[in-house]
Amino acid sequence: MMPVFLVANQVDGLFALFQGIVLGLVQGITEFLPISSTAHLIIFTDIFGWQNQWNKAAIDAIQFGSVIAVVIYFWKDIRAILSGALTAFKRKDWNREEWKILVGIAIGTIPALGVGFVLKKLNMLPESVMIIATMSIVMSLLLGLAEKIGTRKRGFDELEIKDGILVGLGQMIALLPGASRSGSTLTAALFLGLRRETAARFSFLLGIPTLAIATLVQAQDVLQEADKGLPLLVGVVSAFIFSYLSIAWLLKFLQRQSTWVFVWYRLALGITLLLAIATKVLKEV
Repeated sequence: MMPVFLVANQVDGLFALFQGIVLGLVQGITEFLPISSTAHLIIFTDIFGWQNQWNKAAIDAIQFGSVIAVVIYFWKDIRAILSGALTAFKRKDWNREEWKILVGIAIGTIPALGVGFVLKKLNMLPESVMIIATMSIVMSLLLGLAEKIGTRKRGFDELEIKDGILVGLGQMIALLPGASRSGSTLTAALFLGLRRETAARFSFLLGIPTLAIATLVQAQDVLQEADKGLPLLVGVVSAFIFSYLSIAWLLKFLQRQSTWVFVWYRLALGITLLLAIATKVLKEV
């Protein structure tokens, strides 16, 4: 007969794998929709009491699945941009579309990475549920405003370097939990007059360097914890699958529909969280 402690260890191990699948699903669905993956993961682990097993570093490590998904999904675009930019550099053709996109992405990546690095070093990256609720409401209003006043006339072939810079500045807002990296960049792109699908596509491409570097930097600590190896791998695979599906769905959705469903969802989420804090269902910090 198997000792009780071995049975308990097996049950704990299976439950950790289940948690990895669920958190990967949440990460995958919410990373590229403009609703904030960080907010949902923090809330999810708080509600179910999984904070001890899945700290911030472990959650950040799961995002690597999303990085792989977005790179694979946009690989043709990435290859075309790099190839075209190299040709432009050789010919000194600074007006070439691929060159302007690459330079815009490169410059637009700097603000979020720079500020994020400083805040991490100073241990000032916030994780408050109150901030999540507030930013969810603020970003819902901004996205709604962008949907209202954005001209939505510019396509992917009309992108300029300044678009990368301005959307990159918008990406800095995502350092606050609840703001959403995809949400802040999509909102900024809509304000600049890009079509919805173009805005989402450019938002994803611009976010690749930031998401990849931030994931690797923030997840260093958890890689040293041997007991999280298999659950973490399961979480990464789960995040990859659902991230890929989420990207494909959103791009098709924005070809036919507006972003208002996300505006109302974020507004409802923020209000619900404020009520949960007020009634002590969730802790403020």
